[in-house]
Amino acid sequence: MKKIILILLSFMLVLSTVACTNNSNKSSATGQNKNTSTNVTESGTSNSSTGDKSNSNGSASAKTNEGSKKILIAYFSQTGTTKKAAERIQELTKGDIFEIKTATPYPEDYQKLADATKKEKDENARPKLATKVENMDDYDVIFVGYPIWWHTAPMAIDTFLESYNLSGKTIVPFCTSSSSDIKESMGAINTFGAKANILEGLTANNLNDIEPWLKKIGIIK
Repeated sequence: MKKIILILLSFMLVLSTVACTNNSNKSSATGQNKNTSTNVTESGTSNSSTGDKSNSNGSASAKTNEGSKKILIAYFSQTGTTKKAAERIQELTKGDIFEIKTATPYPEDYQKLADATKKEKDENARPKLATKVENMDDYDVIFVGYPIWWHTAPMAIDTFLESYNLSGKTIVPFCTSSSSDIKESMGAINTFGAKANILEGLTANNLNDIEPWLKKIGIIK
């Protein structure tokens, strides 16, 4: 009888030991799962934070591209030729368009127009403008378009450029002319845009030249 009791006690002791061991293993496994879950969460949080920084940097970087800057296409046009070039630039860049108009319109007659504009040039005149950009500070890139008169920009362009603080802005000149190149007409832009970034200009007689030019100077892709 004693032997039977001893055997039963031994058997019960073995069962108790096995049960404790299993519980210990289960507890250990649960602890590992909790740690793994915590690590994933922290890693995810860390990655999310890094992602935010990356997005922030990407956004800041995007603002340095010309495509993200606010663009103004300002132009003076007597016959409508320069206006067509300005409208094509606006179509491609999606910028705001602005017509520079003089308070006193120029004569329609060719000879009278030639005489009036020659007189303005000789006198270094500043014809009064009828239009004004109210929010020039908002723009980063300013296209300035005009016909070439007497181998230079109309004096209305001088008035326009003198009217604003262009420091730090990007100026993009374009013109139309039957005989002159834009380089001849850059005097006013170089003078009044001395503290601006002046990009390569275009004599935009052919509208098909505008898109490749804009790509070349980095305004569009």
